[in-house]
Amino acid sequence: MEHGPLEAESVSRDEDISEVIKSLMREVPDFPEPGVQFKDLTPVLADARGLAAVSKAISDSARGADLVAGVDARGFLLGGAVAVTLGIGVLAVRKGGKLPPPVLGETYTLEYGSATLEVPANGVELAGRSVVVIDDVLATGGTLAATHQLLTKAGAEVTGAVVMMELTALGGRAAVEPLEVTSLYTV
Repeated sequence: MEHGPLEAESVSRDEDISEVIKSLMREVPDFPEPGVQFKDLTPVLADARGLAAVSKAISDSARGADLVAGVDARGFLLGGAVAVTLGIGVLAVRKGGKLPPPVLGETYTLEYGSATLEVPANGVELAGRSVVVIDDVLATGGTLAATHQLLTKAGAEVTGAVVMMELTALGGRAAVEPLEVTSLYTV
């Protein structure tokens, strides 16, 4: 059977995007450590209907931006789909050491150490651009806050962020204030 492009409208108008994500997401007990109930979003992105629905929902929230910033790595997938839908460009916000120099970087603290995010310092003009940040999960907020700081340092106007899932118990929304965050699914 041949499959053509799948429109997000194939998700029932009565079916909420959070229900689509919940129905396709895989829960993995005791990963990455005992007691953690890991929410795996890979099946959502691997499902044509799920990817179309998530891409459309994010696109609806990202309207008005002239550039999408997708955060390494699932943000790349979502960001590319959203950028094509909106007819705008996408910028990959990479983990440190993955881009050729010169780069702009932002180092931030994680619960187990630190990490760095980078964007090109040449070749992509960010000053004055209206940018929306896209990522898969908002947990503690460190990655999203660092991305916001990095893009702001580069001169961009970060208008907001959109995530597929927010783990509300981890308080990430407070860590990224005053950045407006839209979450498609909250746990």
